[in-house]
Amino acid sequence: MTVVELANRCGWHHAKTSRIENAQTGPSAKDIRAWTSACAATDQAEDLIVQSLHAESMYTEWRHQVRRGMKQLQDSAVQLFRNTELFRIYSSTMVPGLLQTEGYAAALLSNIAEFRGIPFNDGAEAAAARVERSRIIHERGHRFAMLVEEAVLYAQLGDEDAMAAQLGYLLTAGALPQVSLGIIPMATRARPQWPVETFHVYDDTLVSVEFVSAEVNITQPSEIALYLKVFEQMRSMAVYGAEARALILKAIESLH
Repeated sequence: MTVVELANRCGWHHAKTSRIENAQTGPSAKDIRAWTSACAATDQAEDLIVQSLHAESMYTEWRHQVRRGMKQLQDSAVQLFRNTELFRIYSSTMVPGLLQTEGYAAALLSNIAEFRGIPFNDGAEAAAARVERSRIIHERGHRFAMLVEEAVLYAQLGDEDAMAAQLGYLLTAGALPQVSLGIIPMATRARPQWPVETFHVYDDTLVSVEFVSAEVNITQPSEIALYLKVFEQMRSMAVYGAEARALILKAIESLH
């Protein structure tokens, strides 16, 4: 289909098609629906509309997020947390932020500040802010489903005392009625899903994925559905209750 043919089907001048293709003009929701209809792809319209609306905030490099320090990054998530009823978190790399103790968080955030070359290391202040925002797990109106790979329990951050305190807190927090903490054993056989990148799902409207260089925020319904599918597969492999506590206790014993 030529530019002119597409424009005719959409009911606008062909110059508008060129401007949209060359990112000189952003398409409206109406434009996207007309374009997908002209291409017999109306099933993709809603995803494309969401992607267009959130394009600028989808991919944010960590170096931009932390240029004013680590503490402000913790504070920036407070409102999102308050607005979320159901948190689904899968972590293959570290203890989820909502379950981190101050000592563990301070070691982690200080390492991040050093790695990213932040001029001032406010890891301790950021850790205190992270613990403060994590108090939401004790507030009514929120539910937390968290999945952690067993290997995370052995990835020591901070000294032995800090790591032991962190693992001990998992025993306490995992027993809260509003918290479901599952551990995926390293010995799981024939996994239906391999360990993937750490991600957070906020209700059914936003997925935040953490990579080395950037954070990616996903709002497209079809992509969110994929992460929810992965989460359910991971959930099927996890152990809970007494079995999860046994794995945590085993990790604590390995510190000594």
